[in-house]
Amino acid sequence: MCLIVFAWHPGHAQPLIVAANRDEFYARPSLPLAPWADAPQVHAGRDLEAGGTWLGIGANGRFAALTNIRDPHQPPARKSRGELVARFLTGDASIDDYLSDVVARSPEYAGFNLLLGNTHELWHFNARTSEPVMLEPGVYGLSNAGLDTPWPKLLKAKAALSAVLDDPQPARLLGLLSDAQTAPFNELPDTGVGLATESLLSSVFIASQSYGTRASTALIVQADGTRRMVERSFGPYGGHLGEVEIAV
Repeated sequence: MCLIVFAWHPGHAQPLIVAANRDEFYARPSLPLAPWADAPQVHAGRDLEAGGTWLGIGANGRFAALTNIRDPHQPPARKSRGELVARFLTGDASIDDYLSDVVARSPEYAGFNLLLGNTHELWHFNARTSEPVMLEPGVYGLSNAGLDTPWPKLLKAKAALSAVLDDPQPARLLGLLSDAQTAPFNELPDTGVGLATESLLSSVFIASQSYGTRASTALIVQADGTRRMVERSFGPYGGHLGEVEIAV
């Protein structure tokens, strides 16, 4: 998952609103949003290569999502970051206890941002800072650096989310995730991947032959705890593969 914008307790009846794009190589096998056969309380897509996931919901209001930290010089990881989301969603540990374990084990993974929440709290952990933070109400964004790092696509997506909070319907959230306009060269970050790749990765929605936005997800949590998720799946060059909607 490479872009997540979200509103936590924005002042109306939906305490959590999430719009997220998962960017990945198209060749990496995965399943779309669905209840998991081995953990039916979990609703999420699934990475078939390592068994984890990038975003999902679980029992008792549990929510988790992940982005990687872009650093071409970091050493290979021993474990897949997607298991961090999967273990929280399938388990019953408190957020405090789970984060304590994640902090201790974070060197086993390549750099990541982790969001963990329930009906009462939402936390962010950046593996490069080693200090989990409980989030106050507000509108936030994560890409492949720290929380609210002002990359052009993150600023654009946060502004677009703020603009639809008066009526946060899934179609509007998915619409803001479909923006394929790249940023001007003079606004690109320098993360060590070269100008052409920085440009490709600078749009909210990424499309190319081998790598791009594989899934766009809208999640709306109501005040009574009910949740609605809609996911659109994509293939090479942004070809639309399907849409799934769940309500739990």
